[in-house]
Amino acid sequence: MTTAPDIRNRLVEIGRRMYERGFVAGSDGNLSARLPDGTILITPSGAAKGELASEDLVVVEPDGRLVAGVGKPSSEAAMHLFVYRRRPDIMACVHSHAPHATAFAAAGIQLPDSVLPEVVLFVGGIPLTAYAPPGTEAVPKSLEPFVTDHNAFLLCNHGLLTIGRTVRQAWYRHETVEHYARIVALARQLGSVESIPADDIRRLDEMRRQLAAAPPEPS
Repeated sequence: MTTAPDIRNRLVEIGRRMYERGFVAGSDGNLSARLPDGTILITPSGAAKGELASEDLVVVEPDGRLVAGVGKPSSEAAMHLFVYRRRPDIMACVHSHAPHATAFAAAGIQLPDSVLPEVVLFVGGIPLTAYAPPGTEAVPKSLEPFVTDHNAFLLCNHGLLTIGRTVRQAWYRHETVEHYARIVALARQLGSVESIPADDIRRLDEMRRQLAAAPPEPS
């Protein structure tokens, strides 16, 4: 079983990766994970993700009440808590302003869901949500139509959110979507984006459902 200290260390590691990959600047972005006791570990407001220490992370109840740590929970805590309420299977959330994915979100262009087999298999469709002022209850509302059936979301004029059954899965999905957004942008510069045949999309969708039914890998 993955312990709370393991999860803390994993979030700190991912914060560093986010910064090193250029997915965040300054205090952008936020990370969270559901702990074994049901509380939520989340990055504090105003913290630079590339400089996090394990003790910087704060713990909140599912209703948002602070129970451990110094500082305020992320201003996007409501978004994270909404995901955990609606998706009991989800154990981690990653939000950043990854440049290529965020460029699609800022342009109001949805990423196609039928181009790369790896994206169909490991992520699924990536909906574009309606604009919602960051840090408000409008953000969870913008996720409402999609959260039950999707694992990645382009937040209009805001950034990228990915979720997973482990911290590692949420992060790998984040990397995958950003890499995918870059490939789609480059392909469009070359002239066109070809789609996977429909029968193979159905095959990959079924494989994704089977993976979702299997026990998750360790965090």
